[in-house]
Amino acid sequence: MRLDDPWDDVPAPGRGDQDGTGGAAALDASGAAEPDPRPSAADIYLEVHRSDAFREVRRRYRRFVAPAALAFLLWYLAYVVAATTAPALMARPVAGAVNVAMVAGLGQFLTTFLLTWAYARHARLRRDRAALDLRWDTQEMTRGLGR
Repeated sequence: MRLDDPWDDVPAPGRGDQDGTGGAAALDASGAAEPDPRPSAADIYLEVHRSDAFREVRRRYRRFVAPAALAFLLWYLAYVVAATTAPALMARPVAGAVNVAMVAGLGQFLTTFLLTWAYARHARLRRDRAALDLRWDTQEMTRGLGR
């Protein structure tokens, strides 16, 4: 079984005699390979990758993940920097034996859960339907290619 990389634009040396399905290309009477009228799986995936729908799903993903990851990283670094540079602030009591460091540490856990919930909600509302539609379209296009 031969696996092709659908994102490989330039064939490797020695692969030029293949027809994209793992077998040798069919030759006509002149000895030239006749083109396959059906698109290969690689062609289909490249077409989907270049489609506006795929770009929209990726754009929606990046528009949520990049700011969320940056905000969470800054919040985490602020906690670490405050713990190392301002130990007196972090040791300040809030209620009884609970100090600022404990509250901020628990805030790290809380923001992790909130970010996870927000990501799942964003994916469900903004990306899942479009990604599922792309998946179904791709499966329909590749049906019967013998992969």
